[in-house]
Amino acid sequence: MTLFVGYIITIICCLGGYAASGGHLATLAQPYEVIIIVGAVVGSFVAGNNTRNVKLVLAAFPLAFKNPAASKQKNLDLLCLLFEILNKIRKDGMMALEADIEEPEKSAMFTKYPEVEHDHHLVEFITDYLRMMLGGAMNLIQLEALMETELDVHHQEAHYPATAIQKMADGLPAFGIVAAVMGVVHTMESVGLPPAELGKLIAAALVGTFLGILLSYGFVGPISAALEQKGDLESKAFLATKTVLLAHLNGFTPQAAVEFGRKILFSDQRPSFRELDEAMKAVKGK
Repeated sequence: MTLFVGYIITIICCLGGYAASGGHLATLAQPYEVIIIVGAVVGSFVAGNNTRNVKLVLAAFPLAFKNPAASKQKNLDLLCLLFEILNKIRKDGMMALEADIEEPEKSAMFTKYPEVEHDHHLVEFITDYLRMMLGGAMNLIQLEALMETELDVHHQEAHYPATAIQKMADGLPAFGIVAAVMGVVHTMESVGLPPAELGKLIAAALVGTFLGILLSYGFVGPISAALEQKGDLESKAFLATKTVLLAHLNGFTPQAAVEFGRKILFSDQRPSFRELDEAMKAVKGK
């Protein structure tokens, strides 16, 4: 939503300021320069990426216009789920989790928290490491190292679309100059025209530079920033899960382990100590 608001502010200020100063908006309507700039940047993007990466960017692109999936309520649900899991381990042992791990979509624990359950990557992360803990084949240090490796991969995948789109934004001013130079070339071919006509051709050529810079910093660049911020926000759930599970393996009680995970979250996305305490009491009471 904020992306659209930013776009509206950018358009109103740029075009409104230009029109208020006496500029003619019709002069900015140069469809052929738009084709040159946008076509060139899309072509360079396709040329510089394999099919897999192009698909990743296309899939992530619409997400920039949606509100982040992470929320205070989802984080509270995640911490309560982890608390319930650790409580069950403490009372009944690891083997009691086997059915929940194998079919989380049918587990009473997971289905109780739909916001977490619908995040398939997060559920897979939780269940995978619970399986390893159940198998007992890895020690604490090995498990932590594996978690770090997986989170690094997750971070790279989450940030690749943002990086690729930022490269497109970085290229737009240069392609704007290309369009402007091509317009100047066309103008030089028409030096026999009256000065008024030449002025229009030069103005049309300069629109290319304007469009390249505006599209870069006003429209495409913010999409990259939005995706990067979204990835950072959603990665906190994985970091909190990792922290809680490692705290459990280090011998902390479920309450203490979950508190460690709470501290990992961003302050505005973090439930308060009292909110978490009340939620855990409600889980215990069920």
